[in-house]
Amino acid sequence: MLNKNPLWRYVVVLGLLLAAFLYALPNVYPEDPALNINASRGGVVSETTRAELEQAFIAANISAKSVTLTEGQILARFNSADDQLRAREVAGRQLGSSYITALNMVPTTPGWLRAIGASPMKLGLDLRGGVHFLMAVDMKAAIDKNINDLVQAFRADLREERVRYRAVQADLDRGQVQILLRSAEDVAAARAALSKNDRELVFSDGSTEHSLLVSLSENRVREIREYALEQNITIIRNRVNEIGVAEPLVQRQGADRIIVQLPGVQDPAQAKEILGATATLEFRLVDNDSDLGAALDGRLPAGASLYRDRNGQPYLLENRTMLTGDHITGATSGYDEYSRPQVSISLDAQGGNLLSNATRSTIGRQMATVFIEYKPGEQRNEDGTPVLVKFEEVINAATIQARLGRSFRITGIDNPAEAQNLALLLRAGALIAPTQIIEERTIGPSLGKENIDLGMTAIMWGMIVVLIFMVLYYRAFGLIANVALIANLILITGFMSMIPGATLTLPGMAGIVLTVGMAVDANVLIFERIREELAEGRSVQQAIHQGYDRAFATIADSNITTLLVALILFGIGTGPVKGFAITLAIGILTSIFTSVVGTRLLVNLFWGGRRVQSLPM
Repeated sequence: MLNKNPLWRYVVVLGLLLAAFLYALPNVYPEDPALNINASRGGVVSETTRAELEQAFIAANISAKSVTLTEGQILARFNSADDQLRAREVAGRQLGSSYITALNMVPTTPGWLRAIGASPMKLGLDLRGGVHFLMAVDMKAAIDKNINDLVQAFRADLREERVRYRAVQADLDRGQVQILLRSAEDVAAARAALSKNDRELVFSDGSTEHSLLVSLSENRVREIREYALEQNITIIRNRVNEIGVAEPLVQRQGADRIIVQLPGVQDPAQAKEILGATATLEFRLVDNDSDLGAALDGRLPAGASLYRDRNGQPYLLENRTMLTGDHITGATSGYDEYSRPQVSISLDAQGGNLLSNATRSTIGRQMATVFIEYKPGEQRNEDGTPVLVKFEEVINAATIQARLGRSFRITGIDNPAEAQNLALLLRAGALIAPTQIIEERTIGPSLGKENIDLGMTAIMWGMIVVLIFMVLYYRAFGLIANVALIANLILITGFMSMIPGATLTLPGMAGIVLTVGMAVDANVLIFERIREELAEGRSVQQAIHQGYDRAFATIADSNITTLLVALILFGIGTGPVKGFAITLAIGILTSIFTSVVGTRLLVNLFWGGRRVQSLPM
């Protein structure tokens, strides 16, 4: 029968709306202002720390909803943002500089909703507040590291091929490796041996007799730059996630820039400390054969350098790097058989081979873990960014008890907290190239709340105007369009909450307002088409059927072109543009569904398949 729908269609649509409603429901529950407190280097987070902090809040007349210790970090919830800010000051005085205190917003979603994976929409920095950093990756340091790695690789290859050489040294200013050999035959043999192992090396004759210059090809340099940027993005994201900052945004911008946004974090100094932990690690052998006293007097032996730990204890380490942190795939803290703190480390296959070869003949010697950090200095580059200065510190030195492979452990650590922090540092990874912050912005929570209020006000007034217009102009059909419009907002909110990585921004709220108008536009086309069919003398049932069928082509054409624009904006845009494109694209799809499928089901439910002389429109 004309304009009659089977029961299963109503069940499917109602089921879809119910699912969207359940996943949109967490947005009704307000978030709690909170503090995330983690131990920095040298700090310890324990139940005692939690209890002391809770007592400090009580003494300062700060009402905390809860102060809990979970997974090595303290989470304190508060009733207002004012209490949150006051609590941060109290925590800073109580705990000192050995802890990282980050402002955050924690959802209050009920457990039964969390059980089905429902969570509130992720809010962008302009709505939640937080800090924004633009970081520059030092590509020269990445290339210099590869040049230094080539020096060690060339020495091993030449020894293996029994090619005599006088020296293999790096010229970092020119990005080359200079090999000094003994004869013209050795030059030819070295060229053949090295090119056999790596086809992307560029060879040229040196300025001195029997010398060879080796540089990286343009393709290899491009690969190094791309790898350094992508790996740094991954590692920074892992490090921020390990610290406990909720919903961070880490993405690339251009050829050597990284955008880092930390929603809810309001202290730039604390945020810099979080990002400053992203340094590099190296493992080197301790030179116990040379005179440490002579090294302290400035007489360093060949092939060794002087390092110190945080307490000023000197170590004489070999210049040869046994292993770098980029080969580490896992790290966990625990205790050895004597109940002393330790860190168990897992390496990838290449790292396991490198360490196995390096420790084959070094059993009984000490291996030092060197923490390397780059900080901006006073000098400037040509583009105005500060020149990064290298700071090195020995974290620990442990004795190699057996030939190491893909798994080994670091012992001799002072306390469990130090082991936990070292495991976190190793687990998140070491940066391939140093980075520095070249731009920072802070958006306060009050401004974010104001943006939310303004956006919600715009959506509310837009809805009210449209609802009133539709009821006055289309009467009962206008009520059906309004029901579809409300269902459309539920679907948008539900899908935005379900999609991983989708973030609602202020431009995204503008996209929702635009969608409200577009959804009504589709119903206007349908209803006007029904009026035209009735005016031409068709029956009510024929007018409804033809009105929906003939208007659908126009609706589809107009919405598909808009959807293509939204996809293009999402593909080439950044930040706020992407936020607008996401809500616009989702809104287009949901508006077609509610305006065409949803209203047709309701119209057929009330007037379809019946002898009706006229329609209330």
